[in-house]
Amino acid sequence: MPALAALVCVALGGASGAVLRHLATASRIGGLGGTLLVNVVGSFLLGVLAGVAEALPAWLFLLLGTGLAGALTTWSALAVHTWRLGQDSWRRGAAYLTVTLGLGVTAAALGLALAWSLPSS
Repeated sequence: MPALAALVCVALGGASGAVLRHLATASRIGGLGGTLLVNVVGSFLLGVLAGVAEALPAWLFLLLGTGLAGALTTWSALAVHTWRLGQDSWRRGAAYLTVTLGLGVTAAALGLALAWSLPSS
């Protein structure tokens, strides 16, 4: 795949992921819930894609995995939310971090399991 085509795929997916993340965090769900939602959904999506990566065209993995899931999920917002919660109560900060990481890893594992259970073409 030409480098420019790869960059276009990542950029299109990234723009979509960033818009979806903004919509989630600006919605009624709010910053904490929105960040948790996008991180769990993005982890699941990347788990599915990783599980079927060999069967996907490179451009599709770049679009959905590197671009969409990469921009949808957000480590920086997780860090800031954890820090802010920890300022009021270290237990709340630790709980938010634990729940987010636990659900994220679980979602990725479920995505992989789903992908691996799909029939091969």
